[in-house]
Amino acid sequence: MTQKDVWNSWNLSKSADLYGIHEWGAGYFGINEAGDLCIKTEVNKKPITIPFRDIISGITERGMELPVLLRIENFLDSQISRLNESFRKAIKEQAYKGAYRGVFPIKVNQQEQVLQEIARFGGRYHHGLEAGSKAELMAALGVLEDKESCLICNGYKDEEFIDLALNANKMGFNVFLVIEMPSELDLIMERSRILGIEPMLGVRFKLSVQAGGHWSESGGDRSLFGLTSTQIIEAVDRLKDMGKLDCLKLLHFHLASQIPNIRDVRQSVLEAARLYGGLKAEGAAMGYFDLGGGLAVDYDGSQTNYMHSRNYGLDEYTNDIVDVLKTVFDEEEVPHPVIISESGRATVAYYSVLLVNILDTARFEALPLPEKLPEDSPEVVRNMMDIMGDMNRKNLQECFNDAQFYRDQMHQLFKYGQVTLRERSLCENIYLTIIHKIQGFMGQMRRLPPGLEHLTENLADIYYGNFSLFQSLPDVWAIDQIFPVMPLTRLKEAPTRQAIIADITCDCDGQINRFISLKDEERTLPLHELKDDEEYWLGFFLVGAYQETLGDLHNLFGDTNVVSIRIHDDQSFEITRELEGDSVADVLSYVEYNPKTLLENFRQKAEKAVKEGLISPRERQGIVSGYEKSLRGYTYYERENY
Repeated sequence: MTQKDVWNSWNLSKSADLYGIHEWGAGYFGINEAGDLCIKTEVNKKPITIPFRDIISGITERGMELPVLLRIENFLDSQISRLNESFRKAIKEQAYKGAYRGVFPIKVNQQEQVLQEIARFGGRYHHGLEAGSKAELMAALGVLEDKESCLICNGYKDEEFIDLALNANKMGFNVFLVIEMPSELDLIMERSRILGIEPMLGVRFKLSVQAGGHWSESGGDRSLFGLTSTQIIEAVDRLKDMGKLDCLKLLHFHLASQIPNIRDVRQSVLEAARLYGGLKAEGAAMGYFDLGGGLAVDYDGSQTNYMHSRNYGLDEYTNDIVDVLKTVFDEEEVPHPVIISESGRATVAYYSVLLVNILDTARFEALPLPEKLPEDSPEVVRNMMDIMGDMNRKNLQECFNDAQFYRDQMHQLFKYGQVTLRERSLCENIYLTIIHKIQGFMGQMRRLPPGLEHLTENLADIYYGNFSLFQSLPDVWAIDQIFPVMPLTRLKEAPTRQAIIADITCDCDGQINRFISLKDEERTLPLHELKDDEEYWLGFFLVGAYQETLGDLHNLFGDTNVVSIRIHDDQSFEITRELEGDSVADVLSYVEYNPKTLLENFRQKAEKAVKEGLISPRERQGIVSGYEKSLRGYTYYERENY
């Protein structure tokens, strides 16, 4: 079957398979008969499907331009429910006698709206929060209403941090001060004595187990935070001396973020369960077992122990945790504690989608060659042309090597002034034609000759997206994170172009050239030809964890517009919140410019230009008005009559 036959036989199922929707989408996405990517959810037990096309139309008709970070409230509600219901089911089936209390680590997404919705949706499960700093604790105390939920305090703690937590205890909240450093214990107990408030203490344990993936250093003896078993015993003895051992109620540990292998989860829980039993034997009150974060998101859909995936499902995760704890605690005759997990990434990743419009493309294609070379063409050009006539499947490697050699030779000749610019251009055009011809043969070959493995990547188009990778997808640049990316429309059509994606920053790192695949990472993404009369939109998925907080102001591109939607059971959606992205004036003020001063300075420059006869007073008015309008404008590319 030829490539043309493949394109002609394209269908919706092939698009779903190509982009892996059913593998990474967790049931939240699908394709309708028109070829549009859709949001899939359930409202009042009724399945609902909403095309992204309709959502983008609703956003732009209200005056907001792309790029937009879309938050889908239904997904956040669903993820909180899935996590809590899965633990409830495992606890019931295994006759575990303790309860489950989830908490959300604020550092994963610190935006006010996100925390408010977690508190609202999690209220029926007593789902709490975890704070790692004074500011995060203050945010938590501002949004958390349910006093049966847990508020876990990690990180470094000064007197003010400790006092906030203790006073919240006095107000009836379940606030745990987790001891991460040996020196914290005396400070906490001193503040407790002065305020007359008994603390609810936890200790963080340094596991010997280390998980795979990006964040493996969170565990092990060299992990940055936590106490060794010896330091924990010292803390226990210190509390005994004070007569305050009953204040020690919680054991906390954190193996890693994004744990890909379920075996590591089981091993860490087993080790920590033994320590918990030891603390009970020492006389500590205990009652809470906090296993930290780590529940992974399957970003590539491969369901493997690869760093961007996981080799387990949610039910397997919860069942394994409950099974290990019940086995150990029954064996040691320890009362079953409340299980706490700090699943942040898995809670909010699906909740946010970055919607981007493509502005333009760059192609690496050859122009038509002349029927006959000019008579005065340099020998290197004639040699390059001869390669075209001699090429066949058996000598592709030789032709490729010769073409590379003659192209390099032409570059040298040009540097020393021995050929003209037009002659260089002709040689490079012949070279590009040869490379494309070689690529055409490659589809018929069982094994690629050495050196040709990356030919498709080197010939890929560049699709320029209206976004800043550094602002909206910083983990792509910083830690080589892979997120699912795909077009939002035209999925009935075969994508005929291979592309990489570039943002609009002036930085060579502002590109995405690694994409998900069930087999291995791909270096290009299949996309459709752009049409002059139609917008082409891409969605970047599973971006709800960490990306908003970590973004920076590279090239002074600021926060994007943010739109939150709630989907209803009548097949409609409601825009529940709109946040305008940063204006140019906003980002300039972040880097210590005063927009009013800038405007006044520009007015003076324009007035000087009038005095010098360079512009008229009327032109001055238009120029200054344009500058002022731009200060109020969006930092991203804006199209007229969008």
